[in-house]
Amino acid sequence: MRRYSPVPDAVPVLSRGRHRSARSGACFMEFASWLAGERWSDHPACTHPALASLARAVNDTTTDAGRSKLVTLIPTVVGLTGRDPRIALVVCTIAATAALPVAAEGRQRALAAGLVRCERYAASADGEIGVRLRRDIHSAFASAPAAESWARDFTAGVGTPTNGLDPNAFDLLLGLAVTGIAEACIPDPDALLRRVLAEAIEETTLLVRPVVPRAVGTPAVFVS
Repeated sequence: MRRYSPVPDAVPVLSRGRHRSARSGACFMEFASWLAGERWSDHPACTHPALASLARAVNDTTTDAGRSKLVTLIPTVVGLTGRDPRIALVVCTIAATAALPVAAEGRQRALAAGLVRCERYAASADGEIGVRLRRDIHSAFASAPAAESWARDFTAGVGTPTNGLDPNAFDLLLGLAVTGIAEACIPDPDALLRRVLAEAIEETTLLVRPVVPRAVGTPAVFVS
């Protein structure tokens, strides 16, 4: 008698949207759930929700040709999860600062409002991370000063919760950022989307698996 196995018989094909099973294809995060040995899902436990949200948005928004180039990134998100509130902040800041300079004017205000909120959280982030995030945000604002001015007026007096960005907030901001890039009048939106996802994965890796300094002459290693 054949036993049930959650692992598909064949490697799924990366495609847009959700899929009932691997036979009909897989989105980025469904593929990750398969690699992690989890039950088939586009919200697997193996990846931080903010990073997974970005990956789903990029998967669904990029072109078919661009999507095929995302495959090599899928294994790198497996195991990237944790409760560090800086993860969502870093992922959102990377995506929104990349989108703001290239997005259509009608979308820039919403992106700038999200970045103002990120800026407030970054002010309380520890050490070099907070400094770097605020620098990147200010650099993005320099490309869209009118949107920044509007966003600061719009968010004036709005309190900032102390528990970090919630899933509804980062889902909305990441969706705006990815759509803004995908619809931007730039030579290669797919390349920028892939770069944003790759950078978010790299930065999340540093937060989840900090680099441990080694003796001179030996390479640094990640904590597993």
